[in-house]
Amino acid sequence: MAPPPPHLRLLSPLLPPLCPPRSRRARTRLLSALSSPSPAPSPPPRSQQRVSTASLDRGPSPSLEHQPLAAEVARLSAARARLRAARSLDDKLRALDAEPRVAAFFGNASGGGVLGGLQPRETYLLKCLVAAGQDHVLGAELGWAGDGTHDHERHRNGSALREALYSLAGLVGKWSGEGVADDVARGGDTELLRQLLKFLGDIDEFYDCIGGIIGYQIMALELISASKSKDSKHRHSQDKFVHFHVPAGVNLSEDTEYASQAALWGIEGLPELGEIYPIGGAGDRLGLVDSDTGESLPAALLPYCGRSLLEGLMRDLQAREFLHFKIFGKQCITPVAIMTSSVKNNHEHIVAICERLEWFGRGQENFRLFEQPLVPVVNAEDGDWLIDKSLLPVGKPGGHGAIWKLACDRGVFEWLYRHGRKGATVRQVSNVVAATDLTLMSLAGIGMRHNKKLGFASCERRPGATEGVNVLIEKQNLDGLWAYGITCIEYTEFEKYGISEPTSTNGSLQASYPANTNIMYVDLQAVEEVGSRRNASCLPGMVMNLKKAISYVDHLGFECSAAGGRLECTMQNIADNFMNTYSYRCSKAIESELDTFIVYNERKKVTSSAKRKLKPEDRSLHQTPEGSLLDIMRNAHDLLSSSSIEVPKVKDNNEYLRSELPFLIFLHPALGPFWEIIKQKFVGGSISKGSELQIEVAEFVWKDVELDGSLIILSDNIMGSTKRNTHGEQILHYGARCGRCKLQSVKIVNDGISWDSPSNVYWKHDVERSESLKIILHGNAEFEAKDVLLKGNHMFEVPDCHRMRIIQDGSGFAVKLDRISKEMMDSGSWYWEYTVDGAHVKLNMVEL
Repeated sequence: MAPPPPHLRLLSPLLPPLCPPRSRRARTRLLSALSSPSPAPSPPPRSQQRVSTASLDRGPSPSLEHQPLAAEVARLSAARARLRAARSLDDKLRALDAEPRVAAFFGNASGGGVLGGLQPRETYLLKCLVAAGQDHVLGAELGWAGDGTHDHERHRNGSALREALYSLAGLVGKWSGEGVADDVARGGDTELLRQLLKFLGDIDEFYDCIGGIIGYQIMALELISASKSKDSKHRHSQDKFVHFHVPAGVNLSEDTEYASQAALWGIEGLPELGEIYPIGGAGDRLGLVDSDTGESLPAALLPYCGRSLLEGLMRDLQAREFLHFKIFGKQCITPVAIMTSSVKNNHEHIVAICERLEWFGRGQENFRLFEQPLVPVVNAEDGDWLIDKSLLPVGKPGGHGAIWKLACDRGVFEWLYRHGRKGATVRQVSNVVAATDLTLMSLAGIGMRHNKKLGFASCERRPGATEGVNVLIEKQNLDGLWAYGITCIEYTEFEKYGISEPTSTNGSLQASYPANTNIMYVDLQAVEEVGSRRNASCLPGMVMNLKKAISYVDHLGFECSAAGGRLECTMQNIADNFMNTYSYRCSKAIESELDTFIVYNERKKVTSSAKRKLKPEDRSLHQTPEGSLLDIMRNAHDLLSSSSIEVPKVKDNNEYLRSELPFLIFLHPALGPFWEIIKQKFVGGSISKGSELQIEVAEFVWKDVELDGSLIILSDNIMGSTKRNTHGEQILHYGARCGRCKLQSVKIVNDGISWDSPSNVYWKHDVERSESLKIILHGNAEFEAKDVLLKGNHMFEVPDCHRMRIIQDGSGFAVKLDRISKEMMDSGSWYWEYTVDGAHVKLNMVEL
């Protein structure tokens, strides 16, 4: 228990001093800076923000009102207790054989016979399935007995359980007997049994902390029962009461000086940071399919702005590494841990992208892919597993909260430690603006500098959005101790916790809770400690969303829909494990003492997701690729307008439901990524309505350029060049032989995009053009244009090792192409020099 800090009632509003990192044991006062700024608009006094939830608990209710479910939970709990008491696999099998369901199902064959061809572990899994009450998964009624008996005859001559035994006997005989290859060729029964055993094995292993397959079923039934309870809003709790508050934290858009300083801490600490991406989700709402094969594809493959969402994550990361190189002169390659899944062949697709793009010039050793197991979807009424064909339950990923335990089980944390990492940034693949400006690096910088365990990047929440909220929890337990921490409440849990959506009648009380964006900083040792626990706390925020219908194809090939759900845990609720405890109630500014923290920024700089496909009947672009593209365009407007460049404004989303965009602007993140850096490369000029600007080069100058049409600049070596390592892999070396482009006092006029073309898909950046000015830089090529009018359709392609200059020549222009001198091959004839000036990065043009 922490001693009472004397400054809790009078915290300094000053910024934290620049100082070397302290050990975790040294209590920091970081949030003396974090406590004064707040999300805009400033929240009302805490007394107006409090929501009392006097008898809450995240866990399921121990009192089950639904009697059939209660009886089943009691039976399963007793079975789990006996299995936990068993010391060996043989003991566990004997405990299962004593279960009436298992004995009735397998009869005298329980110890051999029909199961004789299986390994003991495989026998154990099948018996757990039956003990959990899911014997219907074995599919006796589907005619798999292999004896030619018709369905109606088998139903007449024996029970469904007995027929399942015959079906299983036939399958095991095929698997363990001679001629397996021939049998497999005649049918898929043996392969289906293998798939079922793998499915069961994955569940039993991953959920070992709660009792494996049987523990999964117990928790599922408890949550179903709780959803049926009339008193579902008020659960029994180990706390006297719980209060929620709006958490205080730095507003990066207001406290810009501290934001810049924190971002520099993040860039400086990049060699101690890893990246963690949970991208195993199905992304069903996107409806993404392969146009050639019709195969359903995962969200990470969405072709967004000219590349997959996964490629977009890597561009953002490499831009930060490039900035680290430009400031500190050192190559830094961040290890990336990616949680995948088998749904829609997610894992195979992710590997294929990485291999096709040669591991993004980073080397395979800097990636660690680990596959999330699928979990069974259960019927919302009775908890029975849904099956799409005999032996195959309907499986879905069990939520991104699986990432912490799975990372422990797969040795991911040890791998990150071997790379010298102490913390990590976490983001989701569908949020396309998470790395905009300095939000992500400010978050990481604060977390590392002040030895925090977990931090959230947040913003204003849109009422009615399908997103959770961040809250400061204040609670008193039965021993009289007070606990505080910043955590998340998912939108599916609002009713449970008494949080209502704001309306015209209830005011804006709840609207002031900020949005949970799933952008986090984590201390690796802290989250590993939780993930390695052998109890339910390693699966944070366990929920079961029963409000959505589950669509699947049954054993007859019919599309079905049923009310159901599966256990899902949420990665952000690992914060529940980082509460700070005191012997007294803290009156204000407690955030400065917590192991958790939060930062705020404008919403369009923090979260805008491409999660669902826009439908013809939709009246909102929220969470669609079209809507997130508009936020990217808004950010481009704000950035370039602040550099004295005239850019058309982007109106409200509703204006663009069925109309064209005001412009398309795509800037490579390595131009910054911090806006204060980009603004030093862009000065003056204008971009007319309907124009298109794409810049794929980091060493770039725009000065007084007038664009009316399309300008596209592409470079082979955006941030550097590649060299083969000892393993034969192409590795990107930052700063070496970059492409370069200067545009000064240039007027560009062409017909640009054919905005009336029906084939245009703007969020894919797949458009038809009537005319454009395209500049292509190969290798370390350089392009310069000054005091010139470039009208009409042009393409300038500059070969490696050459410099092209465009100058005015009468009413037209002249092109000069020269070879770059040998001594300038690596550095170029000019480059931007980055220096740190206080909390800011200053650029200086160096011309050789």
